[in-house]
Amino acid sequence: MSTHLRVFPGLDEIDERELDGSDPAVRIRLGDLLPLVALAQKLHFIWLKDFLDDEVCISADLHDVLQAFRGVKAPSA
Repeated sequence: MSTHLRVFPGLDEIDERELDGSDPAVRIRLGDLLPLVALAQKLHFIWLKDFLDDEVCISADLHDVLQAFRGVKAPSA
């Protein structure tokens, strides 16, 4: 199944949403987040499925790199 990336509001807009009572945003380095998520997926932690529909905010340049990477096919072994 193909995963679709979406662009989300900038940090200024997130701060405004925090004021209206919606869920607060928490900033975390991708380098800190990815190993935790990868380990949870590798060990088949069920709780991870609860968050699969959650949205994350990424920088525009990371989005561009991921979009380009999506189109690259892995080399054959």
